Amino acid sequence: MASNSDLDRQIEKLQRCEYLTESEVKVLCSRAREILIDESNVQRVDAPVTICGDVHGQYYDVKEIFRVGGECPTTNYLFMGDFVDRGFYSVETFLLLLALKVRYPDRITLIRGNHESRQITQVYGFYDECLRKYGSVNVWRYCTEIFDFLSLSAIIEDKIFAVHGGLSPSINTLDQIRIIDRKQEVPHDGAMCDLMWSDPEDIDGWGLSPRGAGYLFGKDVVDKFNHTNKIDLICRAHQLVMEGYKWMFDESLVTVWSAPNYCYRCGNVAAILELDENLGKQFKIVEAAPQDARGVPNKRTSPAYFL
Repeated sequence: MASNSDLDRQIEKLQRCEYLTESEVKVLCSRAREILIDESNVQRVDAPVTICGDVHGQYYDVKEIFRVGGECPTTNYLFMGDFVDRGFYSVETFLLLLALKVRYPDRITLIRGNHESRQITQVYGFYDECLRKYGSVNVWRYCTEIFDFLSLSAIIEDKIFAVHGGLSPSINTLDQIRIIDRKQEVPHDGAMCDLMWSDPEDIDGWGLSPRGAGYLFGKDVVDKFNHTNKIDLICRAHQLVMEGYKWMFDESLVTVWSAPNYCYRCGNVAAILELDENLGKQFKIVEAAPQDARGVPNKRTSPAYFL
């Protein structure tokens, strides 16, 4: 079993955007599994905490988040999913967050997004990236097995509910989320799917989602859910918002987006939400990492990179 000094060395490696060996990834994932298996589907998180939305493999922008928001473990973090796909560095991004989770389990919380899925990652980049960087799909397999153990949501001081996507017509209470069997690939429909795929919209009640999974839901749905569960705010990610964050429904719901210049071309800024010990809120804007800090995707991987 790897010691904390091994872990510290691996974190330092990942902080230089160097990736771990396949055997190191295997051990890291098995340690992560032991920690995550004990977490709830609605994982309790203490304030103060800094909340982050999608990061999508934009490794140098994650470094920027830590620069602006403070390093972990000094700052307590909650990441709301979509760690991988679309960016160039999904491997380094996810493994850095996972290594921090294993090293400081009480200082960083990772919940599952719709991209933490075998099926989605085979289409949007993570699978191909693992294959290119390691020459086999083993690392992809270890990581996607860990996805199945990630919490589905979090509750901060019993007052703020954090989830990747949104609500579900089949869920009225947090207790109904707590009893879902999450240790599986993201299903195509049902409560677990909806939590990761749904979006708020200016409608009444529920609507069909153009994404083909999850639902659209209106202010009345949010008001009822918040009232039933005695919460003040739903905090979620999943949708690109150009200003980094967006309030809706009389500030009963907020979207936080943490991938600046998404896909390296959208021109948006990112945001993180800092909650103090009294749940006072402050958004910090995160700009894309400067070009000279980005490096280029490492070409010393395998000959296949050039094909």
